[in-house]
Amino acid sequence: MLTEPKTRKAHLTQDDLAARVERGEIDTVVVAFTDMQGRLMGKRVDAEYFVESAAGGESTEGCNYLLAVDMEMDPVPGYAIANWESGYGDFDLVPDFKTLRRIPWLDATALVLCDVAWHDGKPVTPSPRQVLRKQIERCRALGFEPMVGSELEFYLMKETFAEAHAKRYTDLTPSVAYILDYHVLATTYDEPFIRAVRKGMKGAGIAVESSKGEAWPGQQEINFRFDDALTMADNHVIYKNGIKEMANQHGCSVTFMAKPDHRWIGSSCHIHSSLWHDGRNTFDGESETFRRYLAGHIACASELAIFLAPNINSYKRYAAASWAPTTLAWGHDNRTCGFRIVGHGQHLRGECRIPGADANPYLAFAALIAAGLHGIEQKLELGPAFTGNAYESDVKRFPHSLRDAITALEKGNMARKAFGDDVIDHYLNYARTEQELFYKVVTSYERERLYERG
Repeated sequence: MLTEPKTRKAHLTQDDLAARVERGEIDTVVVAFTDMQGRLMGKRVDAEYFVESAAGGESTEGCNYLLAVDMEMDPVPGYAIANWESGYGDFDLVPDFKTLRRIPWLDATALVLCDVAWHDGKPVTPSPRQVLRKQIERCRALGFEPMVGSELEFYLMKETFAEAHAKRYTDLTPSVAYILDYHVLATTYDEPFIRAVRKGMKGAGIAVESSKGEAWPGQQEINFRFDDALTMADNHVIYKNGIKEMANQHGCSVTFMAKPDHRWIGSSCHIHSSLWHDGRNTFDGESETFRRYLAGHIACASELAIFLAPNINSYKRYAAASWAPTTLAWGHDNRTCGFRIVGHGQHLRGECRIPGADANPYLAFAALIAAGLHGIEQKLELGPAFTGNAYESDVKRFPHSLRDAITALEKGNMARKAFGDDVIDHYLNYARTEQELFYKVVTSYERERLYERG
């Protein structure tokens, strides 16, 4: 049987919260949801007011433009759910009290994640958490519980966020000047900060497994115990937001860009997934369910690319011999493949190596679940495992750019069937906007090559 992580005890019930507020231990509740870009958005609510209003079933309100803006928070036309014509009204942030927890690195603060709903209680279907919920429901209707683990790499830099901004995010200083992959001495230099993150996350109810140095100067990874898909996505966004808050407190900065510099190794978000039934992993023995689920991933990855690689920068990571995959090959413990099969028996699982650290976990998990279910429902056949160097193979490539990913989604029909037209149209508008904004920008690459010599 799958055991519940001990750190789940760090979560609070509404009664726990009320008691802590009464004792003066908590005075602030962060009420948040995840936007399209994977960021936490919401309000800080007075804890006494939150306890009173939550007891009465009240929700916090937020402007619906929060699911219709770009990274700069500029309102973008083309979204059906929020626009100038409808006046950019509000929607409700409905607390999911299963996520209520103390945030140890913030004084007297608790946090609760929310589902986004219209005032009549209907879900805002393009909101990332609702997108994932729908795929989980599809999975459960077939008798499966999707279990997921995400591994996030990041760069730790000596500059603060303010200093990095002042330098226009160039010529930054990695925390360690050489490659620290598995290097115990090098990671010791960063241990005061990394240890604080491990302890903080554990105190927030997120089960920590390990931390390690990664494949480039300053690159790090902290791993957490796998869990059901929704809980893992919730933990992922809390961690990603929290480590930035803690970096600010420690006078440094971190970035989850997929490719912070073209000379560096990119940062991944490897996603491990499996389907469980009655507390057991149905992939055991590379079962038919496993083979069809994996076949669905391979068949649908290109069509679902914008959910796995959502930004212009995401595609800069896919380079040969860079640890990031370029093909849709699958293989046993083969890091050159887009899909690496790891573990044995009840621990057998697929590792999708395609997403970068910039992926929105709700959307990436939903895409992989939807693709896997497509493989099961359509009884897709899995080809033979790849052996050798997939970088140098003729196996089908993952889309080379966001532009190619947009085309793949436009031409496909599997995603519309799985997610619904409203969701696909919403995220196509997002991706097209990202592409068009980039087209208009003059980059440092162009200036450096053409200012004098062009």
